[in-house]
Amino acid sequence: MSVRRVMGTETEYAVSVRQDPHANPVQSSFDVIAHAGDEETRHIRWDYRQEDPVHDMRGMTMPRAAARPDMLTDEPQRNITNTFAANGGRMYVDHAHPEYSAPETRDPFEAVAYDFAGDLLMRQAAQSASTERHQFEVFRNNADGKGAAWGSHENYLLRRDVDFDVVTALMLVHFATRQIYTGSGRVGLGERGERAGYQLSQRADYFHMKVGLQTTFDRPIVNTRDESHAPDEMRRLHVIVGDANRLEVPDVLKLGTTSMLLWVAEQASALDYDLTDELRSLSLLDSVAAMHTVSHDLTFDEPLALANGGSSTAWQLQVSLRGLVYEVASMVYGTDSLGEPVWPDSQTRSVMAMWQQALIDVAEVRHADDDTRMTMTAQASRLEWLLKWQLLERMRRRIAGCGASSASGWDNPQVRALELRWASLAPENEAVFAKVRSRAERVVTDERIAAAATDAPADTRAWFRAAILHRFPTELRAISWTRITTVADGAGDSWTLDMRDPTRFTKDDTERQVEEASSAAQLIRSLGGICEHS
Repeated sequence: MSVRRVMGTETEYAVSVRQDPHANPVQSSFDVIAHAGDEETRHIRWDYRQEDPVHDMRGMTMPRAAARPDMLTDEPQRNITNTFAANGGRMYVDHAHPEYSAPETRDPFEAVAYDFAGDLLMRQAAQSASTERHQFEVFRNNADGKGAAWGSHENYLLRRDVDFDVVTALMLVHFATRQIYTGSGRVGLGERGERAGYQLSQRADYFHMKVGLQTTFDRPIVNTRDESHAPDEMRRLHVIVGDANRLEVPDVLKLGTTSMLLWVAEQASALDYDLTDELRSLSLLDSVAAMHTVSHDLTFDEPLALANGGSSTAWQLQVSLRGLVYEVASMVYGTDSLGEPVWPDSQTRSVMAMWQQALIDVAEVRHADDDTRMTMTAQASRLEWLLKWQLLERMRRRIAGCGASSASGWDNPQVRALELRWASLAPENEAVFAKVRSRAERVVTDERIAAAATDAPADTRAWFRAAILHRFPTELRAISWTRITTVADGAGDSWTLDMRDPTRFTKDDTERQVEEASSAAQLIRSLGGICEHS
């Protein structure tokens, strides 16, 4: 194992109706998603039978009667809320937001291509849903500055035999500090933006617990929902702390660094490496307070209290986490003549180099004043929060130059409006982001992102899900991440394929059977599906 593992993203989008500022966001979300799918697949329902949102990784199950309704995501709604993307992903309504769940991928670079493919799909749906009287606009961001926040989630498959307490300790440090290079930037401090200012992360202010099962209230830094969508020996780490990045480098780093640290946790037990002891020197005294502090601290000098009585900075903790990866990798892979671990694949080598560059970038920004930061184009091409700050700071200075006084601060309405346009996916507003995006470092091409909107990953089960949808759309009754069920025949028989292993049912595994099949039932039978009599 390396940085390569089964992973994926889920992005909730904000939606508005231009002619109606009081439009119901739930209905608007339904309107957008209703135009996201294919007419031939609208009858297919999402199969919730394998989902269990109240089961906890800590070995307990919350009584359903004690769970808030928004936690029970396995209860189908009466409205048509699900549709299936051509790339094997899912588009649906999550509370008051249209959401795109990317198909399963095997490395962070592929995951980023499929993550940004969601922008294309959601923009197309919004344009299709728009009329002359109701023009829908969708936004890739995480907060409205009025107290509401929505998610940009990550999912990682890892071995279940890894001590979850170790995973928790590792992730608490990482998630509180990685925002120094993954943050997308936000105007306003506090959940409601009640204090003027600018911070690194869109999401940090909305987290109030270290560990928990919930995702929409008293949000925990480490989420413990135990829905693996995979074989029993695997678990899925569902991460809810990330920003909806618009730049590719922080998106890759968000996924890649987290994957590498999970790899360290997986390797530690086999190597008899005492990761618990190593983490004692890195553990934060108050992870929640640290997460807020890091996001608000544009000096990068604020000390964070450690559980062992010392203190450190976010940058120093990230250097130490990267050092853990190097130490374990040297034990597993050996080193070259320069002392660099012999990384097993190009993706891992790239992520580790990008992580180093990110820490160098942050160190250089840390020692620069605001005027110098305005000129740091190389660093801003990789640090999204900095690129966004430069754009907004430029406007603030122009406003101040026009004679404004207190109105030239971060609470200026024009500054907030520009931040919203940065997040907009509407073609006429894309010019704002497109102008600065041309200065951003790329890791995937526009052509690759466009292809990811229509073609499923070839090396996961998403390929088969997309292929059978394309080949036999009218013959399918239900789909989930792990199951596909056909409509019943005249005798009341339907066929279900168990796809719990995300690394099976790939293009190499199933392309011939898909091409030769005469029906969905025959195809599923050929792959070991079971008959269910209704």
